[in-house]
Amino acid sequence: MNTAWAKRVLETALLCATQALSLAALRGLFDDQLVAETVRALLAQLQEDWRDRGVELREVVGGWRFQSREDMQPYLQRLNPERPPRYSRAVQETLAIIAHRQPVTRGDIEDIRGVSVNAQVLRQLEDRGWIEAIGHREGPGRPVLFATTRQFLDDLGLRALAELEQPASDAVDPKQIELLVGGAAPEAPAQGQPVEPSAEVPAEVPAEVPAEVPAEVPAEVAPEDPSPVPEAPLSACPAPEASVPETSGAPEEPPPSAFPG
Repeated sequence: MNTAWAKRVLETALLCATQALSLAALRGLFDDQLVAETVRALLAQLQEDWRDRGVELREVVGGWRFQSREDMQPYLQRLNPERPPRYSRAVQETLAIIAHRQPVTRGDIEDIRGVSVNAQVLRQLEDRGWIEAIGHREGPGRPVLFATTRQFLDDLGLRALAELEQPASDAVDPKQIELLVGGAAPEAPAQGQPVEPSAEVPAEVPAEVPAEVPAEVPAEVAPEDPSPVPEAPLSACPAPEASVPETSGAPEEPPPSAFPG
C-alpha cells in the first residue's frame, strides 16, 4: 500500500474521531494489512507534520488523538464563555490523594487529610468517571478500595500514572488536579507585596472608637432689653379723697353706761 495514502487515511480518521483511537483500531482501517510498526512510524510522521500548528497529535492511555495545544486554550475559551464546573477543595484533595496513593480506602484518605470524607465527595468523583471501586481490603469491615480510571488519564492527556507530577513531600499537592477541574492554584504573592484577605476569612474589623460626648452647653440667657419699661399711664381723673366727718370744738361725751358706778 502507498505510504503517503496510508498516512492520509490515518490523519483523516484521527481528525474525524470523537475519541482516542487505539493502535488496533487504526490498523483495522487497512484490514490489518499494515503491521503495528508501520502504523507507529506513520503516526510519528504525522506528529512531525503538525509540530508547528495549534493542534498536535498525542498518544494518551486510550490511544491516539488530535488535541489543541496548551497555549491555544485562552483563545478557545472565548468560543464558549461558560466556565467548567469548579470543584471544592475537599474534592480536589481527595482526587489528588487517590491519584498518588491508589489504591486507597476512605479511611486512608481521612488519615491523610485529617478530616472525615463526605460520601458525596466520592460519589461526585465516581459520577465524573475519574475514580472507581476496584475491590475490598482484607481486614475488619472489608473497606472499599478506590483507584483512578482510564478516563481520568485521558482527561489529563496522560498515558500512564507515572507521568503524574509526584509531590515533593508527604503532603499531596493538588496543583495538577486543580488545572484539570478548572481552577488554577493561587500563586504566592511576591516579597513585599501585601496579601489580600481570603474571601472565606473575613478581614479583622477594627474596634469602633466611641464618639466623644460634647461638653454640656449652658442654656442661653435671653439678653436684657436695654429699653426702659414704660410706666403705667396716670389716670385722667384723680382718685376720690376719703371723707372725714366734721367734728365740733368740744369733745363728744361717751354714752352713759348701763350699770351705774
